[in-house]
Amino acid sequence: MRFIIKTLFIVLFFISNSIKAHEGMWIPSLLKALEGDMQSMGLKLTAEDIYSINKSSLKDAIVHFGGGCTAEVVSKEGLILTNHHCGYGQIQQHSSPENNLLKNGFWAMKKSEELKNPGLTATFIVRIEDVTSAVEKGVLKSMTEIEKQKVISNNIKSITEDAVKETNYSADIKPFYYGNEYYMIVSKTYNDVRLVGAPPSSMGKFGGDTDNWVWPRHTCDFSVFRIYADKNNEPAEISDDNQPYEIPNPLSIALNGVQENDFTMVFGFPGRTSQYLTSKAVDNYINIINPVRIEMRKNSLKHIDAAMDLSEETFIKYAAKQSRISNAYKKWIGQDLGLRKKDAIAKKINLEDKWLKKNKLNGELLEEIFILEEQKIQYDQSFSLFKELWYYGPEVIRFSYGFNKILNGDFEKELADKKTSISGYFKNYIQKIDQNIFSSLLPIYIKNMNNDLTSSYLIDLIDKYNGNYEEMAADLYKNSVFSSEEKISDLLKGNEKSIKKKISNDPFYLLSSNFINHYRNNVHNEFIRLSDLTDLKMKEYVKSLMNSFPEKTFWADANSTLRLTYGKVEGTFPRDGIKYTWFTTMDGIIEKNNTGNDDFKIPERLKDLHKEKNYGKYGNNGNLNICFLGSNHTTGCNSGSPALNAEGLLVGINFDRSWESTMSDVLFDEDICRNIMVDIRYVLWVIDIYAGAGHLVEEMNLVDN
Repeated sequence: MRFIIKTLFIVLFFISNSIKAHEGMWIPSLLKALEGDMQSMGLKLTAEDIYSINKSSLKDAIVHFGGGCTAEVVSKEGLILTNHHCGYGQIQQHSSPENNLLKNGFWAMKKSEELKNPGLTATFIVRIEDVTSAVEKGVLKSMTEIEKQKVISNNIKSITEDAVKETNYSADIKPFYYGNEYYMIVSKTYNDVRLVGAPPSSMGKFGGDTDNWVWPRHTCDFSVFRIYADKNNEPAEISDDNQPYEIPNPLSIALNGVQENDFTMVFGFPGRTSQYLTSKAVDNYINIINPVRIEMRKNSLKHIDAAMDLSEETFIKYAAKQSRISNAYKKWIGQDLGLRKKDAIAKKINLEDKWLKKNKLNGELLEEIFILEEQKIQYDQSFSLFKELWYYGPEVIRFSYGFNKILNGDFEKELADKKTSISGYFKNYIQKIDQNIFSSLLPIYIKNMNNDLTSSYLIDLIDKYNGNYEEMAADLYKNSVFSSEEKISDLLKGNEKSIKKKISNDPFYLLSSNFINHYRNNVHNEFIRLSDLTDLKMKEYVKSLMNSFPEKTFWADANSTLRLTYGKVEGTFPRDGIKYTWFTTMDGIIEKNNTGNDDFKIPERLKDLHKEKNYGKYGNNGNLNICFLGSNHTTGCNSGSPALNAEGLLVGINFDRSWESTMSDVLFDEDICRNIMVDIRYVLWVIDIYAGAGHLVEEMNLVDN
């Protein structure tokens, strides 16, 4: 009955309000309800061709890549495509000044040359199942929330265990619509994923920070990997005995590309959206949370970028870190501009006012949410600042705390682990850069933290140096064993007593342990408590919104589960006097290169091939299409997602959004929000003609019609 009602609701919505057809990230098991609308826009497939548990479907070729990106299988021998920036960490790990894969690119000319990547995974979705009734079985209105959650947790444990019994599957149940619905995702994960090919970073990251999140775009943002399995085609740990994963129906590729207004769909694993935030929450986000995060990352990048410009060795060491920090930094700036320009707060207030008129007897619900958000904001800010300092700030803080296990765990085991892991850490670490980041970020952290939530140990330490952060940093790094591989290696050669004594008295270990313990005891628990209370009220509010406005669409926020979004190939007019045409060509690469900007440097071979107009079967009227825009609603972790045409053929790889579109995590505007995809013909051209790796293209099924 639940499914019938849900299906009817979606169908009625699309009959009455198709203008919003491009918005939403849809659960693929519910696509039958959207089939008519998609077909009216040009889709030539059925919902079951896209997602099915009874027959082969497009779903079977979609991969959750490393848990943070998407990839797609394009050959029967497990060859997968994803973004260059998704494979960037692996490319970096295989790089050295003597063999710089980041700079020069990499192409395995035979399978024995493909590079292993410990820890990298490829996950396929077996099925998605609505388990709401089973999860809520035994939950009574008379129960306290703690009692309800205990029943739900026990039900989830039982359901997932039964779902994967006697299989090598995994099962995860996630809440949707703040817990109004629950879906179980059953998956299968492969642990041997090898690097096959990647263009030089001057192509794979063409445009660098200058072009990141903007249009027009000319980035060759792809990399090639291959999934390996055991002799039975089942998941296995990395081994020379493994063989390429066999799949009967990989994606086929459209050699004729796309045209303006063509139907497109993007199939992948979007990470997180926040469409249901209240006006108060959006206000807090824009005016409190975002500005400080932006300031902290700006200061980190100032030191990292300057150092990377001076040395190729430093560039290799910090390439992945810089990319990780800068990506969100520029996104947040664009998001802030978009939300302000589109009056996101006013739009939220308008919706809330309409809801209040329909729910006069329940109006206190919204006020209760506002009160909770007011109480929570200082903990939100503290949590955000903690993350920026702990995960994206000076690395020595988190690194030193990792030795807590030597003090409190199995000494011999932890000692052996550290002896083998420290070289990997210091391979990509430079003390001077880390020290500069420390002295730059700490004053920003202190300035924006609530004094009552700040570690007294940290305050006392700052007072000891009279607020001189440079002097403080110099002293700590000089006297800590954790700032140097030589010092920590020498320490670990000692006996248990001397090692433990030195670690427990080390200035950075003292700082990091006090810092995180204070956070856990004074911030984290209250942050979680208030967040849980807010989510419970939001569950009521979202359910009431859906009941109050049956003519509107209320798709579930992204939560790293498989989704499908659809739209068409189209440009936009994002600002007064500015038009974004729907595609770019090779000519634009040369034009940008001629500016002299370092972000637009390209290999000489690319220039030569352009002069020769050597585009082979991938060209289009004497040129080569590079990227194109679409009105598909995407977000982070859609990186690497396949862009498919009306027949389900691969036409591009999603990798970005325009700057104006970054706000779509919170507010989607169908007039300006556009996703950016690299044209599959450019990808094939680079593999085949530029790199001379045509054997990889031969594995693929190219359709020319």
